[in-house]
Amino acid sequence: MRTEKDSHATSSLNDCRLITLNKHHHENGNLTVVEGEKELPFDIKRIYYIYDVPGGAERGGHSHKECASFLVAVSGSFNVEITDGVNKQVFTLNRSNTGLYIAPGIWRTLNNFSSGSVALSIASHNYDAGDYIYDYDDFLELTAHKRNND
Repeated sequence: MRTEKDSHATSSLNDCRLITLNKHHHENGNLTVVEGEKELPFDIKRIYYIYDVPGGAERGGHSHKECASFLVAVSGSFNVEITDGVNKQVFTLNRSNTGLYIAPGIWRTLNNFSSGSVALSIASHNYDAGDYIYDYDDFLELTAHKRNND
């Protein structure tokens, strides 16, 4: 069984990637389908969305011990800043058929929301408060071995 430290030990930014979903174009509008374990590298357990984010506000600001997620800007745009404790990268999500897969053990912060944006999150696990790491210093402590080995 993986432990909290194991998830953070094995995750890196290389495990995260943009995934472009098939867009079925029709004259009366486009359709994009998301099926777990087909388009995404996990079975879907939970879906939620973030909207009406005030200007200048941030969301996220956490890491998961076991849960993987896939973020999509279904409307508007926003940035996703991710780090594995060593490297950092920023992705701008602004296409409703392209999202960011985030592996467990990766810290994420969502910001720079455009007016009217909607962030859809698809998760590999049901909600579990114990799966979250909200304190960035705790996250850095769990990932310290990555910085010490470089």
